[in-house]
This record gives sequence, structure tokens and C-alpha cells, in this order.
Amino acid sequence: MKSLVLVLCLAQLWGCHSAPPGPGLGYRELNCDDPETEQAALVAVDYINSHLLRGYKHVLNQIDKVKVWPRRPVGEVFELELDTLETTCHALDPTPLANCSVRQMQAHAVEGDCDFRVLKQDGQFFVLFAKCDSSPDSAEDVRKVCPDCPLLAPLNDTRVVHAVEAALAAFNARNNGSYFQLVEVSRAQLVPLPVSTYVEFAVAATDCVAKDVTDPAKCNLLAEQQYGFCKSTLTEKVGGEDVAVTCMVFQTQPQPAGTNAPVVTSDAPVPAPAAVMVGPLVAAAPPPAPPVHRAHYDLRHAFTGVASVESASGEAFHVGKATTAVQPGVPVAAGPVVRPCPGRIRHFKI
Repeated sequence: MKSLVLVLCLAQLWGCHSAPPGPGLGYRELNCDDPETEQAALVAVDYINSHLLRGYKHVLNQIDKVKVWPRRPVGEVFELELDTLETTCHALDPTPLANCSVRQMQAHAVEGDCDFRVLKQDGQFFVLFAKCDSSPDSAEDVRKVCPDCPLLAPLNDTRVVHAVEAALAAFNARNNGSYFQLVEVSRAQLVPLPVSTYVEFAVAATDCVAKDVTDPAKCNLLAEQQYGFCKSTLTEKVGGEDVAVTCMVFQTQPQPAGTNAPVVTSDAPVPAPAAVMVGPLVAAAPPPAPPVHRAHYDLRHAFTGVASVESASGEAFHVGKATTAVQPGVPVAAGPVVRPCPGRIRHFKI
């Protein structure tokens, strides 16, 4: 028995000396709720919202995965998979994200799915890669929460288009200031009882006075662009219809040189995405064409990923290529312990 114990001890000692720690996975894994992970994720969400000109702002809901890769000669790259949720704040609304309400499930919530690579260098975070898409919750899930709640309707539905035109006309008719033109139809729902159409849409002020306009086509956007956001319900009645509309006009927003502004038309294509930043370098790619009968503005039409990027130092960053030195006859050391992921759900899961 003593001989057996001695043999086991010698075997353990030999194993310790013959299996030096190797580089393992080549990346480090963080807890998805680690403060450093969350900081990188929040930078990614800020990037989404600062590059949106259509639709609604998004908030972080859950961090699904995180890997932290070394980046030569300095820094680290956070490879993130994130879930976001749509808020009730329009992309043009200057309200801080912290003050925006998350759209609830009974209002037909929209979830975003994003892949990001975020560089951390000298304590600062920079987005290297961004790719997102979004989709509304399923009709079945909405019905479970609220059986009678209306679902999202296609933005080019004839009833939606008519409701927006009637609401904008009603708003301009009672407006003593600038004449407002339509920027986009943002959201719509067809309500069964009472039979009505609910719409949300963005508008922009022009150099025309609302009460004096005879030909809207001759009106131009103000140099210091001023946007607004409207909500309206058009209710069908016997022999007519009733339009209720409220609009919030935002403070003027001077546009920096080179900044794209939304085109004033409800059927305009989604603008090209802002460039993907790679240190001091810049790379951009055209977005795919949005579907004609869309019911919301999919994030995939605001963001496009790039196959590979290079850092300012010229060192290429390749996800998934972890270098592991293996010597013949020597066992490879175990990689780091996998930390808890996905992280906590901040609002609700859809």
C-alpha cells in the first residue's frame, strides 16, 4: 500500500514538471456581467444609437457571449454578442437614452441581435466591427400577454399612409409656425375596436409658414434642422373619420460637416451606415436594401459588418485564431475556466 502511494506521488510530481502552463485558448473569458464587459457593451449600444437616423433607439438587454482577445502591439479586443430592446424614443429624439422607456411586450416589442468587436486601448473603447439585425416579437407571444392588443402593421399599408397624411395635415393646419414635412412613418398598428389606425411618424420643419403654404414642394428644410415626432389615431366613423394628433418638436440640431441627414419622404431608402471605425482608419460598406412591406426599421439596414479589419498598427485581428504551442509528448495545459454567460436580463426576454 505504501508503495502504491509513493508511485502516485511520484507520478503527480512528474506530471507537474512535464506539463508547463501553455497559452491555452489564446483569449480570456470574462463573466458576461463583469463591469468591464458591461462597459464595452454600453459603448457598443451607444454606437448603435449614434448611427441611427431611422426608427427607434435601443437599450442593452442581455450580454450573451464575450471573449477578450489580445491585440498587438497594445490593447485588447472584446468580441461581444448582445441582445437589445427597442425604446419609445425616436432616433432623432435628443432625449438621453437613460430617460427612454423600453417598449413593452403588449405594445409589440422589438428585439435586436448584435455582434460587436470593441477595442480597449489606454482605457478607451473604440468600435471596430458592428453587425446587427432586429425583429418584432412573434404574434403568438404578444397574444399571450395581451389577446386584444394590435400588432405592428406594414408601414406602406394604404390605411397607414392615409392616417399619416391626415394627421400631418391636421397638425400643420393648427400650427402657427413652420410648415412641417414628413421624414418617415416610424410605426403603425391597426386597431380592430374601435376601428382605427394608430401611427407614429417623424417630421421636419421647413422655411415655409404653415398657414401660407400653397405648394409644399417649394418648401425647404431649415439650415439648422428641426425635427419633431408625432403620434396619431385616426378613428373611422359613420360618414367620416376623426383625427387626433400630438407632436413633440425638438430643439434645432445643427448638423456637423459631413453628417448625413434624413431624406424627407416616407418611401426613401434607409441612409447608408456611418463608417466602421478602426483606430484612425475608416472602412464602410453599403447596406442591403430594406424590404418593401416592412413593419419596423430593421437594424440590419443601418449596420453592415466587414469580413476582416486591420488595426492602426497594421496588425491584423482574426477572431478564432488562437495560437497554442504544442510539444510532442507534452500534454496541453487546460484552458481557463468558462465564466457564467449569458448574463442577466435587464428588462424581459422575447
